[in-house]
Amino acid sequence: MTSGLRYNAYSEYLRQRYGEKVYKLPVSLPVTCPNRDGQCGHDGCVFCGEIGAGYENLPAWLTVSDQLAANKAHIAPKYKAKKFIPYFQNFSNTYLPVEQLKRHVVEACQEDIVAIALATRPDCINDRYLEMLAEVREEYGIDISIELGLQTVNYHTLVKINRGHTLAEFIDATQRIKRWSIGVCAHLILNLPWDDMADSIESAKIVSAMGVDQVKLHALYIVKNTVMADWYQKGEVTLISKEEYVARVVNFLEYLHPDIVIQRLIGRAPEANTLFTNWQTGWWKIREAIEEQLLEQDTWQGKKCTYLNGPAVRKYL
Repeated sequence: MTSGLRYNAYSEYLRQRYGEKVYKLPVSLPVTCPNRDGQCGHDGCVFCGEIGAGYENLPAWLTVSDQLAANKAHIAPKYKAKKFIPYFQNFSNTYLPVEQLKRHVVEACQEDIVAIALATRPDCINDRYLEMLAEVREEYGIDISIELGLQTVNYHTLVKINRGHTLAEFIDATQRIKRWSIGVCAHLILNLPWDDMADSIESAKIVSAMGVDQVKLHALYIVKNTVMADWYQKGEVTLISKEEYVARVVNFLEYLHPDIVIQRLIGRAPEANTLFTNWQTGWWKIREAIEEQLLEQDTWQGKKCTYLNGPAVRKYL
């Protein structure tokens, strides 16, 4: 647990693992999503905009090397950064031929790169791809992690958001990734309109039981010109309060295994692209509110993580 905090913060994890500050650099690949091109759907998730998640990304027609060089030129002098993690972020970054993906990943294996992170969907995980990534990891001596968009463990909600996969695919993908000793990060949205506190707690319990390495949380934001935006403007969906979101995150952390690293507690998106973002307040203010609640309630990550390894028979041990 990070000193001074009551959760396992990503920044301190990176500092301890690599000996200094490490910065993620967003990278765009010329990929789409199987939920857009007809493989498993055409319209994508109801909350996803035309550009996907990469609001800060450079154009995908630039090479990986050019994108990294441009981002380093901005980040390195500003933050005195010397080590980096290319983050293949936009859409589903394992949704392309395995050899093409390998070329992109190898291009990112530069001298000041300590790890590579790839965001993708659970239904885009295959053993052949994992074997290739493990080979690159061994050849270039860098860490590799895969960030899986799960969003919720409520399989009814997964249908409502037109996710195009179920909880089963996430379980299968996580198990396969772990067999290759590749890191796993699960992305979760704790305030989807059809979920409640019980779903937040169950999400923490599922990802803990699956042994994921990291978790990335964000509150739902309403992107313009999406199905969700249409529902929102018509009053067909309502969002919980900021206070309820804070409470859900606190409860989520209590049930989350203490060894899981928290990449973030709240996300961000540009106001120009959204109808609703973080209750129209700064993301850091919400993070501070979560940290304050942890202190006020004298609670912490993992406090209620007592449900693993057969709790009913512990009285006999």
